[in-house]
Amino acid sequence: MSLKRIEHVQLAIPPGGEDAARRFYADALGMTEMPKPANLAKRGGCWFASGDVRVHLGVQTDFHPATKAHPAFVVDDLESLRARLNAAGFACKDDEPLTGFYRTYVSDPFGNRIELMEAMVTESP
Repeated sequence: MSLKRIEHVQLAIPPGGEDAARRFYADALGMTEMPKPANLAKRGGCWFASGDVRVHLGVQTDFHPATKAHPAFVVDDLESLRARLNAAGFACKDDEPLTGFYRTYVSDPFGNRIELMEAMVTESP
């Protein structure tokens, strides 16, 4: 038995936060909203995907943002994404490179921390 992959990451949002979530996850990050199954749609929240990356946002009545725990998404053009996020009003905060990656952090509209990483390209001799 072994773990194969993460199917999705779930983050909490406050009640009524779906439209703000769409502005961040769909408009700013460029993810596609996925329909929730009917039996789960009545709970509120929304789901997004981009390639194999899936984020489920669930409504939590006593919401508190995840300011330390966070998902980290690998992207292919961190500079362009950072510019798009900043232009949309979501300030990015760069951090020290992690071995093999450039990285930045951004908070979603609810204060949930999101890490964005781009692999460093090393030139062959």
